[in-house]
Amino acid sequence: MLISEFARAAGLTRDTVRFYVRRGLLTPLAGNKGGSNPYQVFTNEHVQTARAIRMAQSLGFSLREITALNVEYQAKGITGARGAEIMRWQLARLEEKAAHVGGMISYIRAKLVWLEAGCKGPEPNFTDYERTSRSDGRKPRTKQGETTAIARRTLRKYAGAYTALAK
Repeated sequence: MLISEFARAAGLTRDTVRFYVRRGLLTPLAGNKGGSNPYQVFTNEHVQTARAIRMAQSLGFSLREITALNVEYQAKGITGARGAEIMRWQLARLEEKAAHVGGMISYIRAKLVWLEAGCKGPEPNFTDYERTSRSDGRKPRTKQGETTAIARRTLRKYAGAYTALAK
């Protein structure tokens, strides 16, 4: 498949495909046409890779993380235990984000009640609502920024291996 057909099959724009290629997320084959600038040729395997990238993005992984995980996957470094570690880490990040969004929703609800009551009583303060809610009603398990710091440490831990494998 050439880029237009591939983009349609993968549900992406051509610009997104080009961006993924520049970032090293997709590695198309070089076609016979195009002279000194050969056409990029994509396969059904590339379509599956593009779909996996989109799924990982929807799960909250950054493109940098997806690139690193792809390198690790290609090197057969993702065992069941490693996969579970990655999913636990991402779940903690998403729970932290959900807690933050829950706090924002609580604040907006309180602010609406205050406004609709004619601004009577003390005005709700956003800091009173930050990180105080979770979808299950319990307080968050991690301190603010702790999950992000864990993510950065994990990325740094494997960065050298990813760089070496990518060469």
